[in-house]
Amino acid sequence: MMKTELKNKQNRLLKWASKGLKYFLLALLGCAIAFVVSHAFNIVFMIKLLQSLELWTWFFRIAVFLFCLFAIAMMIESWG
Repeated sequence: MMKTELKNKQNRLLKWASKGLKYFLLALLGCAIAFVVSHAFNIVFMIKLLQSLELWTWFFRIAVFLFCLFAIAMMIESWG
């Protein structure tokens, strides 16, 4: 007998981590676009802001947090 009703039992943490990764990558793309536009129009304040160490430290922290969320979600998914 063939199963016709398949239930999607995806981990809720994995869904949240996927959404977080999507918005994180969109934010990086937005920063790249802002950097190119600010160079084109020679907006010095925006260029300095986008090259600041504090901004990239926060991006690095968010990336590490998302990596940890994915690792935990994968462990839970493989365990259950």
